Amino acid sequence: MIKTGRFSLILLLITALTHHIVLAQDNETELGAEQPAISAEQQAYMQWAEELWQSIDQQTGEIILPGDIAKLTVPDNFYYLNPKDTKKVLVEIWGNPEDSVGNVLGMIFPSNVTPFDDASWGVTIDYEEEGYIEDDGAADLDYAAMLAEMKQDTQASSEARVAQGYEPISLVGWAVQPFYDEQTKKFYWAKELQFGDNPSNTLNYNIRVLGRKGVLVMNFIAGMDQIDTINQNLDSVLAMAEFNQGLRYSDFDPDMDEVAAYGLGALVTGKVLAKTGFLAAAIIFLKKFGVVILIATGAFVRKIFTRNKDQKAD
Repeated sequence: MIKTGRFSLILLLITALTHHIVLAQDNETELGAEQPAISAEQQAYMQWAEELWQSIDQQTGEIILPGDIAKLTVPDNFYYLNPKDTKKVLVEIWGNPEDSVGNVLGMIFPSNVTPFDDASWGVTIDYEEEGYIEDDGAADLDYAAMLAEMKQDTQASSEARVAQGYEPISLVGWAVQPFYDEQTKKFYWAKELQFGDNPSNTLNYNIRVLGRKGVLVMNFIAGMDQIDTINQNLDSVLAMAEFNQGLRYSDFDPDMDEVAAYGLGALVTGKVLAKTGFLAAAIIFLKKFGVVILIATGAFVRKIFTRNKDQKAD
């Protein structure tokens, strides 16, 4: 395992963007007074970001995922974050509800970015053990009907988010229509999402790797303008993950193993009728779009600092 420091990259980016924002504000106002290069609030944000980033452990090499279900082989041009640090990214940096994170197994990032960067994108990793999923009905799936259902579910989820003080969310449509690769037992699809009045939409690119007792869940979180980058890195990321020996799809034993109570379609819609009942719609993560938004929106900065202080007090 390797831990490296990248805060110098963040500091340079924040400083450059801060000066850009200040100059833009000067041009838009009639006041002739010279504006400070970095406000106290921006300095506080930079200090918070530095302390948070230094607490995050970036790992490479062979990594056994929690639960010993699968392993990752992470090359030097990527890094892995453990579940604790993944939660820091999703909740504290990107502003997702804490209860949306669940039991995530970790996250993968390209090594040339941090979660604070506008160009950042990441891949969450999870595992759902609901049994062996039969894939013989893949050709009969109605993706248009699924999309309509998912839009309704997202609207209901949005109302719950707003009630918790978060911005609304809407499902715009497919960014990549679902496709099942029968040879590799991998299911692909991507959704375009709108969060509040953000000028850029969010991309959630979903991959499910079928295994003997469940599915490995890999979700790319990025901006819609990064979809070409995601497509270029898709195979590299998928090559990192593999089920441990004895848990692969080909290891299924019909005399011993349980078959899932749902098929491939439920993986897309996120609804599963299992023994425990009807599970909620698929989790959707937001990516905050870079330091410009974080610095320029003082209300968000104050909110995240208040939440951070409250958590430390607890």
